[in-house]
Amino acid sequence: MTERVLVYGLGVAGRSMVRAWIARGGDVVAADDSASDSALAEMKALGVEFVAAPDDKRLAELVGWSTLVAPAPGIPERHALFERAARADRRVATELDIAYEWEQERAGGPRPMVAVTGTDGKTTTTLLAAAMIGAGGRSTVACGNTDVPLVDALELDVDCFVVEATSFRLAFDRSFRAEASAWLNLAEDHLDWHSSMATYEASKARIWTAVRPADVAIGWTGDPVVMRHLGRVPCRRVTFGAEHGDYHVRNGSLVSPDEEIVEVAALRRSLPHDLTNALCASALVMESGLADRRAVAEALSDFVAPKHRIELVGVADGISWFDDSKATTPHAVVTALRGFDDVVLIAGGRNKGLDLSEIASESARIRAVVAIGDSATDVAAVFSGLRPVEIADSMADAVARARRLATSVVLLSPGCTSYDWYDGYTRRGDDFTRCVTELIGGTP
Repeated sequence: MTERVLVYGLGVAGRSMVRAWIARGGDVVAADDSASDSALAEMKALGVEFVAAPDDKRLAELVGWSTLVAPAPGIPERHALFERAARADRRVATELDIAYEWEQERAGGPRPMVAVTGTDGKTTTTLLAAAMIGAGGRSTVACGNTDVPLVDALELDVDCFVVEATSFRLAFDRSFRAEASAWLNLAEDHLDWHSSMATYEASKARIWTAVRPADVAIGWTGDPVVMRHLGRVPCRRVTFGAEHGDYHVRNGSLVSPDEEIVEVAALRRSLPHDLTNALCASALVMESGLADRRAVAEALSDFVAPKHRIELVGVADGISWFDDSKATTPHAVVTALRGFDDVVLIAGGRNKGLDLSEIASESARIRAVVAIGDSATDVAAVFSGLRPVEIADSMADAVARARRLATSVVLLSPGCTSYDWYDGYTRRGDDFTRCVTELIGGTP
């Protein structure tokens, strides 16, 4: 029987699902609350019916027609689509489930997968694991919550996959699993997508829903929620942590349960979270057998962190300027602050319903705060009576104020999204870099 698929949401992953289902002979209808012109043009070129912002009656008709509802990651769990799917007893499957099931049917057998989830550090850990596997001689791809959805990655000539698994992709997961899967941490985030912290936590935990006894689940010893879930997983369990865990730091080196991996001094950057990310990635590839110690050490020595993640922009007059624009949660800001002392923090933007007061837990490391964006007054309130705060009306103004206040480090680590002044965190980070470069001179 031909699968009748309702793909709801035409972002990167949604459009990939439409193309993939068509290639596999599915009968596809696409819908979205607000689709881009390029997405609409692609649906027209593919001959796919598109329904824009369906009302409740039309939505019920679409769900009733379908045999499978495939929501894109951007469709929040409180969307009416899911209530309609439940009423009609229709299966809901996101990209990870669909791609995993297709890979299991692959001629010649499925290729190995390792996966990473967590509130912060997913992308860096995913890229680290892919670099380690590549250094070991296997071809791989970092996919999932990247520019390459897993459904697209299946078509690549690779030996294995490293999957960045967000809560959005895991929320309705039933069958997806990986031979090795890691949960980095859990902190308040995405409450504009999830209905509560409970459902956010439950979505993250789904990375271990379908594990088999021979799989390995990997968790951070520093997070009690992760450890609680890890203790229930019916497969082999491995831990990591800076001081405690099967993979940890000892006598200036990263070590596994069996051997020294690499000296910390050999890493290009060794902030506290750099070490835990490195330990997690090492566990993923070594415990799955996809890379050995030599390959892991080589990759760690050569690895350069992705842009906008505590990236050094420049140094002038004894002040170091860092771009951490990717930090869109208070938890991420706290993680960044723990790598420094005497910081002038530039923070703010559009808050996504999170408690910004967590940032103040590291106020001992902060000299002063420059608040920006829609949440500037909220940031100022958090530090009222704790640290000097100035409010800036542009990034250039924020950089100028930070220069006047700083003696050692200026850190852009907003703790909020960028969708007040910018259309993404990369634009925000790029603008910060431009402003800093113009202020201090030279090349970023």
